[in-house]
Amino acid sequence: YCYMIYNRKRFSQEIIMPCTALSTWSIHNALGPIYRSADDGSDRMIAVRDESGVMTLLGVPARMALLGIRNLEICHFHFPSVANSYIGALRSALEKADVSLYSILIDAGDITHPNESQREADLAWIRSWLDIAGRCGATHARVIAGEAEVNGSSELIDHPAVRLSAENLTALAAYGKDQGVKVITENFRKLTRRPEPLLAILGLCEGAIGLCADFGNYHDASRYNDLAAILPHATSVHAKPEYDASGGMERPDFIRCLNLARDADFDGPYSLIFSGDGDEWQGVAGIRDVVATHTK
Repeated sequence: YCYMIYNRKRFSQEIIMPCTALSTWSIHNALGPIYRSADDGSDRMIAVRDESGVMTLLGVPARMALLGIRNLEICHFHFPSVANSYIGALRSALEKADVSLYSILIDAGDITHPNESQREADLAWIRSWLDIAGRCGATHARVIAGEAEVNGSSELIDHPAVRLSAENLTALAAYGKDQGVKVITENFRKLTRRPEPLLAILGLCEGAIGLCADFGNYHDASRYNDLAAILPHATSVHAKPEYDASGGMERPDFIRCLNLARDADFDGPYSLIFSGDGDEWQGVAGIRDVVATHTK
């Protein structure tokens, strides 16, 4: 089990914490701009939301280390540059803060796009981000399983979209392995909005890919049953609580999700996902404390 130990001065004793990670999505307001790859095939990134932030990506490792969080997930759109000089600076900032880059979250691309030319272009773009993940020293990269619509069925393992997703994820996993990067997917977007297609895809991939189980990506009445179905296969978790109208964390719901992970013998990193209002770093710290209390 992945643990870390830090000193909490207030109590002057060592506290054993579960392995935690921070996604840059949790601090997207603090980071400000988001970026996309340039269309000319170069390493340039172009700002598409030019909002002012209060910190840069290079400052994140030191700031999260103050909270005792030692693993980072970076959304691909938070890279202001992918030039070698910038990646070298990022690796230095991670090393100095004693923070590991757990994953790059590749948040675009449809590996099940019905148009073959577009699908191949998306796959090439995803491979370019697996290259970047390897250059950054990331151990994992999350790839979206697809945007195809699939209805629940006992024959899902034979559904063309499910098979196409599994085929392309397996190929990307082989490509990522050459870069030193483990490919994972998530219960995220249309194809995996229900657990059945996701489980069928994982079965077809035969262990080639990992799974990030996101607490916040199932919303209907079967939510807890759906999470219970996928958590035994999870290699990481996005620990994302809900928030009420006044901005307070829905603690009973969040604790129930954490209990489901514990019951599934989950032993990977909990990535702290803050999506509420107010100070993002305080929100992350609040999630960290609940995770620490309810995952022992």
